[in-house]
Amino acid sequence: MSAKFIRKRRAEVILVSCLLCLGFWQLGHGAYIPAKAWVAQELMQQAWRRARDGDQQARPWPWADTWPVAKLSAKGGDIELIVLAGESGRTLAFGPGHLSASVLPGEQGNSVIAGHRDTHFQFLQVLNVGESLLFEMPDGKRHLYRISNLDVVDSRRGSIVLDTEEALLSLVTCYPFNAVRAGGPMRYVVTAEMIY
Repeated sequence: MSAKFIRKRRAEVILVSCLLCLGFWQLGHGAYIPAKAWVAQELMQQAWRRARDGDQQARPWPWADTWPVAKLSAKGGDIELIVLAGESGRTLAFGPGHLSASVLPGEQGNSVIAGHRDTHFQFLQVLNVGESLLFEMPDGKRHLYRISNLDVVDSRRGSIVLDTEEALLSLVTCYPFNAVRAGGPMRYVVTAEMIY
């Protein structure tokens, strides 16, 4: 074998090795986010079960600064989401968050829950006035809400009233749903009145 052939073969081996490493890196990178999301959902389900068993702040993982406060069902049960305490960006990355300044679902006043338009609250765009939203609380109580209003508001000019005579619910997300850039001032607000 000639030295030229050996160098060519070595270059081919190095190139194939580099391409394989790059391919495995891309595969791992692409699988990381879905795997993380799946693990987080499983941990939140376990935290929900602990909350149902009486743990007041059943954190999904030890360093979490949130815990389940309710389970939301919509579209006849096709949508089921665990609602977490708080409205920080870290919380909303894992699920809808309950605004801590508002009442919990089932209480007098307006319960405000926020979520990302392109993940957990993407389904809000297909809700209609008259449809039902069911909330299950950790103590087993269930509260049924009926959607009364769908609105787009400018967060710079409007605000959501928290202190209301009746038990209301406001689901809030960014708008428009198909925006290329996140974080604009427009909000899509689903308002619902408690039936029981």
